[in-house]
Amino acid sequence: MPVTMKIVHVITRLILGGAQENTLITCRLLAEHGHDVTLITGPAIGPEGALFEQTKDAPYDTIVVKKLRREIRTGYDLASYIEIKKIIARIRPDIVHTHSAKAGILGRFAAHAVRSGPKRKRRPYIVHTIHGLPFHPYQSPLLNRFYIAVEKAAARRTDCTICVAEAMSEQAVAAGIGEPGDYVTAYSAVDEQAFLQPPDDQAISDFRRKHRISEQAVVIACIARLAELKGHEYIVRSAAALAPKFENVIWLFVGDGALTEQIKSQIQLASLGYRFRFTGLMPPEQIPLAIHASDILVHCSLREGLARVLPQAMLCAKPVVSFDIDGAREVVNENTGFLIEPENVPQLVEACEKLIADPDLRFSLGYHGRESVMEKFAPETMVATIESVYHHLIYGRAPQDPNAAPDAAGQDEE
Repeated sequence: MPVTMKIVHVITRLILGGAQENTLITCRLLAEHGHDVTLITGPAIGPEGALFEQTKDAPYDTIVVKKLRREIRTGYDLASYIEIKKIIARIRPDIVHTHSAKAGILGRFAAHAVRSGPKRKRRPYIVHTIHGLPFHPYQSPLLNRFYIAVEKAAARRTDCTICVAEAMSEQAVAAGIGEPGDYVTAYSAVDEQAFLQPPDDQAISDFRRKHRISEQAVVIACIARLAELKGHEYIVRSAAALAPKFENVIWLFVGDGALTEQIKSQIQLASLGYRFRFTGLMPPEQIPLAIHASDILVHCSLREGLARVLPQAMLCAKPVVSFDIDGAREVVNENTGFLIEPENVPQLVEACEKLIADPDLRFSLGYHGRESVMEKFAPETMVATIESVYHHLIYGRAPQDPNAAPDAAGQDEE
C-alpha cells in the first residue's frame, strides 16, 4: 500500500514559465498519488502572465503569501519568511520542497527553523529544485559572490537538491555549493500529449492566417519571455542576414515582456518589420499549436537551466537550434538539431540556413528529437524520481519496497 506523505511546495510566483509549470505538474501528480500537498506562492506580478487558473479545482491547496516577491526587498522578505514559517509550523509537513531563488532561500531557512514531533526536535526534510542558478556570467562578480554565499548557507539546510539538468549540479558543485552526492537530476516534465498529437490542419491554417503567415512560408519560432538574456536580439541580427536569401521565411516571437517595444524597434531599424510576427502572451495550452504551426524552433537564451521549449519542440517533431548553455546539450545534438556557441550570430545564420533549405533534414532531426525526449520528459518519470527522493529521506528506502520499516535516523535532532 502506498505511504501518504504531507508535502509543502514553495515557489516565488506563478507566472508563465518553466519552473512554474514544472511545480504545478509535480503538485498535481503527487496529490493524485494520494499525498497531502500544499503549494505556497507569491502573487503573479509582472507582464509575464499568470498560472493561477491551473490551481482552481486542483487536488492540492494553494496559499498566497502576499509580500513574496522576486526582487530583494528586505521588509517584504522578512514578512514573507515569517509567514512561510508560520504556515509550515501549522501544516507540520514531512517534506518542504522549494523552487526558484527567492522562495528557495526563504522557504529553506523557514523550514529549517520549524520544529515539531516529540519534544519539538524534528524539522521537515528539506528538498530544493534548481531550475536555474541565480549566479551567472552576465551579472556583476560582486552580485554573484553574494548569491553563491547565500546558496551555500541554504544548501547547509537542505537534505537533497534536485536539478532539472546535470549541468546545474555541475555548476553548483564547481561554485562550492554542496557535494556531488547532494544532487539528483529530474528533467522538467512536459504534459506531453498535447505536443505529441498535432492539431488538425484547419487549426494550423487558422493560426497562420491570424498571424498573416502564408501556407508556403517557413516559420522560425522563438518561444520565450521578451526579457533580458533571452537572446531575441541575436535572432533579429540573424534574420538580417537570412531574409535577403530566403523570401519565404517568417520569424515568429511567442511571448511578451519588458523588452517587447525595444525588440520591435530593433526590427524596424533593420527594416524587417514585414518578416516578423508577434503573438503576445499565449496560455500554455496554446503553445503546442504555435509550435506545430512552425517549422523550426530557435532558442537563444544566455541563461537557462534547461529550457522546456526544447523538448516541447522535439515532442512536436520540430528541429531545434539552441545556444550551448547550461543543460541544452543534454537534449540538443547532431541528431536533434544544432547546438551553437552563445552569441555567435554567424553560426546561428548557418544553422538556420541549413534547416530552411532542407525540408528532409528538418523532418529527420524532428523525428529523432521526438524519440529522444518522450520518456525522459514524461511527467510520471519526473515525479517518480521526486517521490523516490522523498521516500529515501523519510524511510531510507525507495517507494517500491513496501515492507521496509520506517527509519528516522537521518532526521535532524538539533
